[in-house]
Amino acid sequence: MKKLSVVIPSRLGSNPDRTKTSLGFIERAVQSVRAQSVADRIAIDVLIGVDAGAEIPPHLASTLNVSIVESDGRSQAAALNAAARKAKGDFIAFLEDDDTWHPHFLEFALGCLQHCDFASSTQLEVNEKNDVLRIQDFPTPSGWVMSRSTWEKVGEFNQEYRWCLDNEWLGRLAEQNVRRLHLVEATAPNALAFLDCRPWLRNVLTRGGPNIALIRHTEAFPLITRLVHAASGTGQIASNPEASARHKKEYAQLEKRFGRIPA
Repeated sequence: MKKLSVVIPSRLGSNPDRTKTSLGFIERAVQSVRAQSVADRIAIDVLIGVDAGAEIPPHLASTLNVSIVESDGRSQAAALNAAARKAKGDFIAFLEDDDTWHPHFLEFALGCLQHCDFASSTQLEVNEKNDVLRIQDFPTPSGWVMSRSTWEKVGEFNQEYRWCLDNEWLGRLAEQNVRRLHLVEATAPNALAFLDCRPWLRNVLTRGGPNIALIRHTEAFPLITRLVHAASGTGQIASNPEASARHKKEYAQLEKRFGRIPA
């Protein structure tokens, strides 16, 4: 039986005021992994990457049946890298701790990997009341599934980036000319000529590298649910001037490095 390693970065245990909230996020994220329709056909292990020195609630690993990996830093990139180093799967997937997967996400994503080396996905953004905000076409890591060889070819996340680590990694992915498919809902436009109404989806096709295509799944909505809240990265960039300034600086670095903002 093939094995898939799911890597989840989390600030769990790093801030006492947020540990309870983060714990709720983690439980929900892991539950969505366990509920995958392919769970009886592929072995799935879950690795949660946390900050150095994070105080983890006792028995959490055994209760959720996960491995908790402490990083050597205090950033999302450090947590992702630390957990990914422990991943033993034939395939590697990422899921942010405040996001969840539709039960058929892995079924579609792993199906894509029969024809490509990397799959990403559009997401459905919701708020803390579970109100739908919008469809977000930028391919955040919560929708990434890849072969182990793709991960090893591209390499770890660049820990110099705090906010745009996903863009930077996608830039290096494109440089490797890997075959890539991006999952969109059943009614989404999937040809460049019809993407004026979905500019971020256009960006995926035009900035995602030389060997990328869109592919529709059969569900009416995106397969990733992305939670937008004040403590999320998006929320911090919008409300914190220092975070916003660093985000702009990293965008400038990406433009200089790749000639575009990779997507």
